[in-house]
Amino acid sequence: MKPIVAIVGRPNVGKSTLFNKLAGEKISIVKDTPGVTRDRIYAQGEWLNHTFTMIDTGGIEPKTNDLILKSMREQAQIAIELAHVVIFLVDAKDGLTDADGAVADMLRRAKKPVVLAVNKLDNMRDISPIYEFYQLGIGDPMPISAELGLGIGDMLDAVVSHFPKGLEEEEEDDRLKVAVIGKPNTGKSSLINRLIGQNRVIVSDIAGTTRDAIDTPVTHNGKDYILIDTAGIRRQSKVTEDIERFSVMRAVAAVERADIVILMIDAVTGITEQDAKIAGIAHDNGKACIIAVNKWDAIEKDDHSLTEFNKDIDTVLSYLTYAPKIYISVKTGQRVDKLFDLIDQVERAASLRVPTGALNDMLYEATSLQQPPSDKGRQLRIYYMTEVSVKPPTFVIFVNSQKLMHFSYQRYLENWLRKTFDFTGTPIKFIIRERQQLEDRF
Repeated sequence: MKPIVAIVGRPNVGKSTLFNKLAGEKISIVKDTPGVTRDRIYAQGEWLNHTFTMIDTGGIEPKTNDLILKSMREQAQIAIELAHVVIFLVDAKDGLTDADGAVADMLRRAKKPVVLAVNKLDNMRDISPIYEFYQLGIGDPMPISAELGLGIGDMLDAVVSHFPKGLEEEEEDDRLKVAVIGKPNTGKSSLINRLIGQNRVIVSDIAGTTRDAIDTPVTHNGKDYILIDTAGIRRQSKVTEDIERFSVMRAVAAVERADIVILMIDAVTGITEQDAKIAGIAHDNGKACIIAVNKWDAIEKDDHSLTEFNKDIDTVLSYLTYAPKIYISVKTGQRVDKLFDLIDQVERAASLRVPTGALNDMLYEATSLQQPPSDKGRQLRIYYMTEVSVKPPTFVIFVNSQKLMHFSYQRYLENWLRKTFDFTGTPIKFIIRERQQLEDRF
């Protein structure tokens, strides 16, 4: 599991500016995935050989009756609960405010490591504005300018120093970890209860009843699994956008720990943009995925229902067409028993190693049927490919020019790989190298 870093503070102190700065510079390992529309609530970062997940939050107004502001405060509290380290951002130009003090009180109660960053210090020669923030009693304030990128390195040094030891190391537990993710109230907890045969996880019609990720060990046909239930937050208000943000934050933490992800979709409400946001987390993290459409028993069906729903899923989740779909009813148990077989099939695909000889036989056939692209009289030449890792299967392709390897031709080669070998449910990653780069290594 990667450490989680939450950025919190009252409104307009520059949290989103800092988040975007961290996500947009070289320290970031974030890439936009074509076809994925989502809020930039989270991003993956890297600093000093540490990788971590950042969570952006709305501004905290500790004392407010405004429904939206109360929801933003609630959202920030969840981010703090999830986080291993909190960046508490304050504004040097505004100075210390009562709201800053209230946020500091919230953080003290959370008992999480806090890095206090004083933003909007555009002149690092004069850092005197930071001194009043010592009154917060929450650590040494650090001067930064998120907009100009000043002081960011020292701040990140402090952040990574608080990461729990051993968190980023590989776990000894070799049981297959399966995370169940999706919008609130799609039946995630009910599915896990069905799979384990007992009511281990609290089930309720209230969206977001599962407050924390819950690990449940289960054995099926002699094989051990860990089922990870995720979800949102117990809520009194019904601010749809905020419920979605909660579910995204929960899914981020669970997906990073999982080997395989089951994306739950509600057949009654249909596939939505929020499903795409949550699915994008699994895809971005290179996780194998199964799409489980729940409440299929509640749909009035005809001869075209399944075909039309498949089309809707493939349209909204166009980047996830490799994921197998299964239509289930957790309520009646319809087809739930087939999930373990599908999980095992997807695990085999994600772990599949293809011999280099077989790969290059496939490559020869593929390039013979459709010539590689050319540009300004120069044609792409593909010398060979080899698989270098699994989960997800990752292939290095050696070519004469990286620039000539268009995305469309990579997609063509991926389709050939999937047609030739069983990569059901797993993304495939390509690394393109020029031949000269290979020669330089020896």
